[in-house]
Amino acid sequence: MKQTLVEIDDVDKKIINSLIDDARLSYRQLASKVGVSVATAINRAKRLEKSGVIVKYTIGVKYSLIGYDMQIIMDVRIAKGKLYEVEDKIAKHPNVFAVYDNTGPFDATIIAKFKDRKSADAFIKKVQTYDFVERTETKLLLSTVTEHMIKLPISHEN
Repeated sequence: MKQTLVEIDDVDKKIINSLIDDARLSYRQLASKVGVSVATAINRAKRLEKSGVIVKYTIGVKYSLIGYDMQIIMDVRIAKGKLYEVEDKIAKHPNVFAVYDNTGPFDATIIAKFKDRKSADAFIKKVQTYDFVERTETKLLLSTVTEHMIKLPISHEN
């Protein structure tokens, strides 16, 4: 399914960047931060939501502080024609953080977070038993140096 490119200007970018910093901003706070009227902030944010640019409002979690110290990246080679079926199955696992299609020797990359080595091991072995999974390669991430949403460059900063 082809997506239509959405044209955005610097005001839209400032709204997006402000919401990346704090998704809990009220429209009044957002308007003040961006330098537009409250009505403009509301209309622009709603347009960005409706067009699919803004897909959700969320928080950032430091998983290691709540016991999720094990993070893996798993590359998966999937039999021809079964990519979406296998990815959907893997994506439903509660420890899966992200699933990506990619090029190269593997078809999909999975990022998952676990509280301990035993649960990570069980997940890896479970995925290897799925029909149409031909091969996996798993890396244990030792530490997270940085992980964040990227901000959009503003072309006309004041």
